[in-house]
Amino acid sequence: MRDFSSDHRWLSLNTATVRKQGDLVEIIDACARHGIRAIDPWRDQVAAVGLERAARAVREAGLELSGYCRGGMFTSDAARRGEVRDDNRRCVDEAKALGAPCIVLVVGGLPQYSRPGSETSKDIAGARTQVEEALAEMLEYAKQAKLPLAIEPLHPAYAADRACVNTTKQALDICDRLDPDRTGMLGVALDVYHIWWDPELMGQIARAGQDRLLAFHVCDWLVPTRDILNDRGMMGDGVIDIKRLRAAVEAQGFAGYSEIEIFSSDWWGKPMDEVLRTCIERHRTVV
Repeated sequence: MRDFSSDHRWLSLNTATVRKQGDLVEIIDACARHGIRAIDPWRDQVAAVGLERAARAVREAGLELSGYCRGGMFTSDAARRGEVRDDNRRCVDEAKALGAPCIVLVVGGLPQYSRPGSETSKDIAGARTQVEEALAEMLEYAKQAKLPLAIEPLHPAYAADRACVNTTKQALDICDRLDPDRTGMLGVALDVYHIWWDPELMGQIARAGQDRLLAFHVCDWLVPTRDILNDRGMMGDGVIDIKRLRAAVEAQGFAGYSEIEIFSSDWWGKPMDEVLRTCIERHRTVV
C-alpha cells in the first residue's frame, strides 16, 4: 500500500468538492497553487467556461485528469432515446478533448428522474435492462475514441433517481457481459461513500482486478447524515475505514489517484483554499 504521509502527489480533486466557490478555471488555478496534480471536472462546469478554455487551462496548469464526470443517465422513455445516445457521444468527445483517462458513468434510475419529461415508470428491472442496452451502444462509440468507461455503483438510496446499479457486483456483472475479453475499455469507479456498507465488497474488488478498477473516490459517511446527497463528510470525520478500502484496491494493482469528491453544503460554505488545505492534510493522514 502506498504511503501518502509525506506528500499529496496522488491526490486528485473532483471539482464538485468546491463547485460553489469558483468556476472551473478558478478551481484549476487553486489546485495548481496548492500543488494538486490532478482533477476530475464535471460536464456542467466545463460547459460554463467552454470546452476549449477548460482544456487550455488544464494544459497550462500542467494538470492531469483522473476522470470525467459524468456520462450515463441512460434511462428514458422512447421519445428521448436519441437524446441519450447523442448526449453520451458528446461526453466522449469532451473527455477526449480534455485528455481524461476514463468517463465516470452514473447510469440513471427510473426514466422520469434520469431524463425529466420522460413518462413515469416504476419498472426498476426494465430500467436496468435499458441501462445495459444503452451502455453497450455507448461502449462502441467510446472504443473508437479509445476512451474507457467506468460504471459507478451508487448507494441503494439513489436507485430511483440516479443509479439503478447499486453494488460492485451488479456493475461487474455488466462489465463481464459487455466486455467478456476484459479489454480495459469497461470497468468500475469505486466511491467509498457508495460501497463501504456492502458485505460482498472485498470479494468483488478482488474479482474486478487491476484491469477493471478505473477510478477510486474518497470522502466519508457522517452519522447522522442530514442529507443523502449533500452531506458527505471530509475524510476522517465519519465511519468509513478508507485505508482498508484503498489497501484492497491497491492489492489488485490499482496505482491511480485517490480522488476526493465531497458534496457538502458545509464544505461549500468554506473558502476554497481552506477546503483544499484540509483535503491535503486528510489525504496524508486518513486516506
